[in-house]
Amino acid sequence: MPSMAAAPALDTRPPLSVHPEPHERDGRQEQPQPGSGHPHTQRVARILGEIGPRRPGAIYQNIDGRFEVLALITTPADAAELLRRGSAQWAVIVRDTLRPDGQPFAVGSVWTTSDHLIREAPAPAAYAPAA
Repeated sequence: MPSMAAAPALDTRPPLSVHPEPHERDGRQEQPQPGSGHPHTQRVARILGEIGPRRPGAIYQNIDGRFEVLALITTPADAAELLRRGSAQWAVIVRDTLRPDGQPFAVGSVWTTSDHLIREAPAPAAYAPAA
């Protein structure tokens, strides 16, 4: 014959704790604040962070040499063609100044702490309005 004792109530247990850190896709992470920026603006900020201070005219040095920045390519299609990498979003055309016969070439490596800026890029010329 089955027991006639009352079944324990299931809702008396405390809720389980949420201990592992929130995962980026499980809905428990902090949501971005309103007005944190358009995705395009965030993409541009990320790309500018990857490029660092490398603008045309700048000189920087790393373990591979000392380079003068000749051009900055920010059109993804052009960068992908120059670097022969379909995922490229930007490219920097540089020339090694330590080699007398240094030829320009394209690089797509991000700016890191091992890169050191030797000379900043000159400020863009400000033109006076036409009379």
